[in-house]
Amino acid sequence: MSDAPDDCGLGTRLVAAGRRPEWTGPVVNVPVWRGSTHLYADSADLAAGRPNADGHFFYGRRGTPTQWALCDALTGLEPGAAGTLLYPSGLAAISGALLGLLNAGDVLLMSDNAYEPSRSLAEKLLAPLGIETRWFDPLDIAAYRDAFCPRTKVVLLESPGSLTMEVCDVPALAAIARERGAFSVLDNTWAGPTGFTAIRHGVDASVLALTKHVGGHSDLMMGAVTATAAVHDALRERAQLLGQVVSPDDAALALRGLRTMGLRLQRQADSALAVAEWLGAQEQVAHVLCPMLPGAPGHDLWRRDFDGGCGLFSFVLRGRGVGDRARLIDNLRLFGIGFSWGGYESLVVPVDPQRIRTSTVWPRSGWAAEDRLGVRLAIGLEDPADLIADLAQAFAAMDRA
Repeated sequence: MSDAPDDCGLGTRLVAAGRRPEWTGPVVNVPVWRGSTHLYADSADLAAGRPNADGHFFYGRRGTPTQWALCDALTGLEPGAAGTLLYPSGLAAISGALLGLLNAGDVLLMSDNAYEPSRSLAEKLLAPLGIETRWFDPLDIAAYRDAFCPRTKVVLLESPGSLTMEVCDVPALAAIARERGAFSVLDNTWAGPTGFTAIRHGVDASVLALTKHVGGHSDLMMGAVTATAAVHDALRERAQLLGQVVSPDDAALALRGLRTMGLRLQRQADSALAVAEWLGAQEQVAHVLCPMLPGAPGHDLWRRDFDGGCGLFSFVLRGRGVGDRARLIDNLRLFGIGFSWGGYESLVVPVDPQRIRTSTVWPRSGWAAEDRLGVRLAIGLEDPADLIADLAQAFAAMDRA
């Protein structure tokens, strides 16, 4: 078995990805190669060295067929990519991409709706290293264009945005970055390569938290950066200098999750849309922030650029207090209260994005000045009718209080 041709359907490519005969041998799945030490045939073999590339044994820190197969699979899902690097978490992948491309004196432009740990990384790690971060509203292209300066080296995008789910014009923003001599990095975890082919849309590096959809079972921590030839080697060198490596056992779990990711994402997206439509009809809800929902903010760009979605979205309560939101969340029976998403189970957390934004102008579409209490749902694989019934009884409990 080998990789399926690019003209095959997504399901076929997910089944075949990374299953090179030289790595699988006579079995279906790539075996788990646990090995720190790789032996050489003789002194001459040692002296000759090995190419610093996936597929060549050197030392366990550079990987084995288990990790290489996962990298190969992820690279194959991003047309135009030169390779993929693995990291022990999604945040490690973001930091790996930024540390691999930035140096002291450089300026990073970061989307104001980025994942909160990305902001903390900029403020607490990059700043002391002499790297300046400037935040921009991803929906204001004119202001974004004006934010560039001769020292701007990297732009970090996230679409849909964390918590508030804005869909930005990634191709336009990436093109402007390239015109200004900067690299664009996209946190593409929401849709992943099956829903948004980032590199085909002009991005230089696509970051995934494999913890989410690829793992799919809430038992894995891992991240990845899939990159173009323009940046791949620089990222690889910096990752190796930092000693970044993932467990082959975890890589095997990610490969297993990858095979069913298409089916799970479709089910979760369909269920999320059903729940979002129901929420949109509830008088307790001011706004539903779900790009897949017709009429929601960002829907037109989502339809233009995306091939799929996922189960993560937010909604905003109408005229309620913090205590009301807590009662709503606490009365949910089928939603666990917890961070992360992309697993088989549904989750809920309160969201208050205003406290971590610096350049977003409030109010904005989908988030009015008077309605500031948000709730984020991660829809899992439960029956959507059961999730809707659970939300209905939780709203009723909130109203009774």
